[in-house]
Amino acid sequence: MSKPIYVTEAALPPLEEFIPCLEKIWANKCLTNNGEFHKEFEAKLAEYLGVKYVSLFTNGMIALQVGMQALRITGEVITTPFTFVATTHAIHWNNCTPVFCDIEPETFTMDPTKVESLITPRTTALMPVHVYGNPCRHEELKQIADTYGLKLFYDAAHVFGVRKDGVSVCNWGDLSMLSFHATKVFNTFEGGALVTNDENMKKRVDFLKNFGFANEVTVVAPGSNGKMDEFRSAYGLLQLERVDGEIAKRKKVAERYREALKNVPGIRMLHDLPGIQHNYAYFPVTVDAKEYGMTRDQLYDILKANNIYTRRYFYPLCSDFPTYRGLPSAVPGNLSIATEVARKILCLPMFADLTEEQQNFIIQKTRWNHN
Repeated sequence: MSKPIYVTEAALPPLEEFIPCLEKIWANKCLTNNGEFHKEFEAKLAEYLGVKYVSLFTNGMIALQVGMQALRITGEVITTPFTFVATTHAIHWNNCTPVFCDIEPETFTMDPTKVESLITPRTTALMPVHVYGNPCRHEELKQIADTYGLKLFYDAAHVFGVRKDGVSVCNWGDLSMLSFHATKVFNTFEGGALVTNDENMKKRVDFLKNFGFANEVTVVAPGSNGKMDEFRSAYGLLQLERVDGEIAKRKKVAERYREALKNVPGIRMLHDLPGIQHNYAYFPVTVDAKEYGMTRDQLYDILKANNIYTRRYFYPLCSDFPTYRGLPSAVPGNLSIATEVARKILCLPMFADLTEEQQNFIIQKTRWNHN
């Protein structure tokens, strides 16, 4: 296939729908600083998610950093090594120490049964990640956090629109961070948000993302600049009207993959969890070299040679990066599941407008001698 097929493709609203928004911005000359589109987007996003408060950010990384400040997290933070490095970097930037916990083989999320052994007198928070849109085992994590007096801050970058028993998982914990990066199910080019049901926390977050200003002349904290502008807020409002349809298309793509690859030796796929309304953000598979007949990296190279650009999310582990591999918790022997999954993981192309022709080509090359 001559046209490259990338691991994802951003969903865009019709350009003609965005132009009137630009004309309105040009007319009122309000570009940022909590303008009308920003206010409307926060309100409608909170309504869609079924939460009380949303604070919009220019990206998810700054939202993570500000969220830690808002929760006054210090010392050690227990997190997963199987995540995008922004999770760990946010901890590092706040002068805290990440403590890596192994993952569950069924969902690739942080294993609650291995958390308590990592808690020390310096531990102040848990930062689990809903990897690939699979919700963490919140009840167990919350019980641990409550028992030890820890903050529970979710990296929810992958779970836009995901619900458990009809309720958004963004309601969980003290805070949840959403990413609206171009690669996500819901995007605003770049962007992010912090979600909370606590009014005082919403106020503190809003102060911190705007240099610490409480009003025109009062600075209450050493804040940052994480504000989302009017352009992306307007774009987000348009995206919000379409996202459920985009997720429905993604579900069909996932179903075709599962049907076509279910009997391929050595290929393991994740499946929908009971009671969970998924968003099909990614389509990860693991490749067992012995059963499949080649390694994950060999399959990656074959697909790339055919203009199919997969990604090895999340390889290497965060605990393997030079900044973190010297930490006591980064020892591979303590992270056996994460280490094995990272060695085998491959994310196949997943996006709403992936055509059946494109997907059949991907499947054909993935099945190779298993047809």
